[in-house]
Amino acid sequence: MSSKALKILVSGDVEGNLDKLFGRVNTIQKKSGSFDLLLCVGEFFGSNTSEWEKYKSGQSKVPISTLILGPNDPALSECYQNNTDGVELCENLTYLGRKGTFTGSSGLSVAYLSGKEGDRSELGVFSRQDVSSLLLPCEGDTKFRGVDILLTSQWPKQPAKYASDVELDTEQCGSDLISQLALGLRPRYHFCATEDVFYERQPYRNHMVLVEKEKHVTRFISLAKVNNSQKKKYLYAFNIIPLCNMDEAELTKQPSDVKECPYKKGSFNHPDKDEHAQYFYDTNTTEKGKKRKREDKREQKKHPRPSGPCWFCLGSPEVEKHLVVSVGTECYLALAKGGLVPDHALILPIGHHQSMVLAPDGVREEIDKYKKALIELYKQNNKSVIFFERNYKTQHLQIQAVPFPDDRKQEAKDSFMECAEAESLTLDEIPKHSDLKQIVPVGAPYFYAELPTGEKLLHRISKNFPLQFGREVLASVQLLNMPERVDWKACKINRQEEETHAEDFRRQFEQFDFTLE
Repeated sequence: MSSKALKILVSGDVEGNLDKLFGRVNTIQKKSGSFDLLLCVGEFFGSNTSEWEKYKSGQSKVPISTLILGPNDPALSECYQNNTDGVELCENLTYLGRKGTFTGSSGLSVAYLSGKEGDRSELGVFSRQDVSSLLLPCEGDTKFRGVDILLTSQWPKQPAKYASDVELDTEQCGSDLISQLALGLRPRYHFCATEDVFYERQPYRNHMVLVEKEKHVTRFISLAKVNNSQKKKYLYAFNIIPLCNMDEAELTKQPSDVKECPYKKGSFNHPDKDEHAQYFYDTNTTEKGKKRKREDKREQKKHPRPSGPCWFCLGSPEVEKHLVVSVGTECYLALAKGGLVPDHALILPIGHHQSMVLAPDGVREEIDKYKKALIELYKQNNKSVIFFERNYKTQHLQIQAVPFPDDRKQEAKDSFMECAEAESLTLDEIPKHSDLKQIVPVGAPYFYAELPTGEKLLHRISKNFPLQFGREVLASVQLLNMPERVDWKACKINRQEEETHAEDFRRQFEQFDFTLE
């Protein structure tokens, strides 16, 4: 199946700078040929309407078919003729309306939501009911594949999770409702504006790896204001074939830089189903909300405790504290008891968390910091490292970090696969940018390994699993060539030797220890 690609331009907040925008569009079209459509997100009109009057009267011409969102400031409603349903404002310039979806003659599907989240019923504001009306037709529709483009003025919350950072506090300016809208509509492109920031996120997947059938990815893009003084990008050009004209294989092709979906998956509570929760706007602006936020912060500092004895909770008397190398806010680093090699380390949460799947974001983030620090330490000694976790017959999360000669890192995957075959285990390679929380159901046992070459391997444990499988692979001939050290009990040394090894490792790690900064 094939179709001609459409050439689309998208602009950020125009704020009345129509001559600047359309002048730039004319320049692009002279250089690159005609475009099919210009879409505008953010505030289109501004307090100065002198330029608009020229286009409204016909003195100046809009050079391309242009679709715009409604106001973010209710004071500008008159520019849109106080209309909520959309209207043609002048030749080639159409206001889409407060919210809705449409499919053009080409098959291009566009969903849009104007304004900013709030609880007032006026132009420039959207509510939970508006989002519900966009999501309801898609829910339960087995033929719904998603939309080509989603246009919102306001940002969603935390779109940069699992991706490159953005210098913007989306907890303050973003909307949970828009996050849920993007999650439900699965747009191939999601454009927004209002914050004078250009940000193009790595594409994110819309399916759970190894659980759901592959779906297309979403590209999230924020555009800056037209005529901004810092010359940030405000106009974005791209080609797109409508998804209705694409083969499934072509549509769902996964780019190499694809990341996990940043939004929390769950059921959207429609207003008619939850009359006591009419809106998702930020309740932390109320005194009650601020008090709850403070209480949440205090709770985060109280590390969870086990119901019984645990050898790895840092506050437990069972912990062998002489092996501890570094202590952070959420996690700590220790030498492994009976390690395969002297610098075999463990990354563990301070509080009681059973696995990476159940660990909160703060714990996961600090684990990543320790991983990066260990990679640098081992690299300095011409070693690579394999990280692995076994969530089976253990009550406390343990990330094993085992270094081995750097010149053998290309053999790591083959070693895992050979050992898995010998044990009749199935190891699946999962995408490099995948997240276990998106793949493994809560409570399910698993074995997981990260290799220095970037591969990630996962085995879902359904019955008996060899507890020393990770050590067995590292001890193999291809990597460390020390099969006699598979059993950790056979590798134990006395307390004095442990203290000496720990002190030596602590000195080496000090220059990479982020907790000392």
